[in-house]
Amino acid sequence: MAACPPSFRSTLLTGAALLAIGITVAGCAGKSNMTTGSIPNSGKPVGTMTATELRSAADSIGQAYEKNPKDPQVGMNYASVLRMNGRNDQALAVMQQVAINNPNNREVLAAYGKAQAAAGQLQQALDTILRAQTPDRPDWKLKSAEGAILDQLGRSGEARQRYREALDIQPNEPSVLSNLGMSYVLARDLKTAETYLRSAAQQPGADSGVRQNLALAVGLQGRFQEAETIARQELTAAQAEANVAYLRAMLTQQNAWKKLAADDSGGTN
Repeated sequence: MAACPPSFRSTLLTGAALLAIGITVAGCAGKSNMTTGSIPNSGKPVGTMTATELRSAADSIGQAYEKNPKDPQVGMNYASVLRMNGRNDQALAVMQQVAINNPNNREVLAAYGKAQAAAGQLQQALDTILRAQTPDRPDWKLKSAEGAILDQLGRSGEARQRYREALDIQPNEPSVLSNLGMSYVLARDLKTAETYLRSAAQQPGADSGVRQNLALAVGLQGRFQEAETIARQELTAAQAEANVAYLRAMLTQQNAWKKLAADDSGGTN
């Protein structure tokens, strides 16, 4: 497993910004135990896959893609597992070709925007997401994806507006509530973040990634025992230990933690 980034603020930014578009959630437990979704035909959720299993999945789906590169679902699956293996540039190249072959497919355009964001092409990703959206039939997933990219661009007010628009279309959607909560984590308003993340975790269909985000917000407020309990839910022992180890590592960064705790006294709208 790769080492955690030296700045947990940058990790939080990546996590919050990418959650809505299905890449990852905040934390350094890695590509396998803090991602959501599943690999088709694997019979195993992505969240339970080891790094070795993810590499094997990339190989098998890559072979399917080579046989039928114009199939949008195969292409999106391949790009997704490539990103989980840290191969963002290759995922972007795959999605670019899939988008060329399926220029009017909103799901494809959304996945292309996801790949662009993962590769650091934030403005291009935003343009792609906006092109996929249609005013007469707004898609809540695209609204949330737009918000995630805006958060990463530092446009938090606009980002939260998009999350709320997504919730107007899909009330109480846990992934959107979680993104909204993580937006407040980025703003260091941890109490507001916890409120949204608890609401997200209580919704039917909330996955373990949502609960890991809640654990993060709780841990950043110094309630580590509670955070550890949340982080261990629904994970294998090894996955839980990885998440807990990351939370502990963050809290050892005393200067950064004290600054977050001090700033939390004033909320952000």
